[in-house]
Amino acid sequence: MTTADSMHPASEAMTAESPSAGTAAGVTVTTAGSDVGQVLFDGTGQAIYLFAKETTAVPDCYGDCAVAWPPVLTAGSPVAGAGTMTDLLGTTPRTDGSTQVTYAGHPLYYYAHEGKNVVTCHNVNEFGGLWLAVTPTGEAAA
Repeated sequence: MTTADSMHPASEAMTAESPSAGTAAGVTVTTAGSDVGQVLFDGTGQAIYLFAKETTAVPDCYGDCAVAWPPVLTAGSPVAGAGTMTDLLGTTPRTDGSTQVTYAGHPLYYYAHEGKNVVTCHNVNEFGGLWLAVTPTGEAAA
């Protein structure tokens, strides 16, 4: 896998914030099996994480943190895919004016250097807290 391939989900998410004519489609959040059980992925198969340091829906990951762990951004309302609960999906504003997807009140993130359809960064301690895959109920995976 090349660096450009592994960075693709982050750049995709970043373009989702760009204004567009008409109604913007929101990011799809779905579930799939992994080594840590059923967890959240986006519609392209990119694993989604929460930052345990964040105890509210207000994001705390900016700068170098957001480069390594890009926020899951959306231009429209997020869409609940298979296995997710619509009432747990939400959004929160970021300081740059973009809109970040939340699940059960947790701001959501990708890992910038991770391939699709895998969870390789669960239980990683970076930027002052743990990064954890998210279960369909909105809890951190075990």
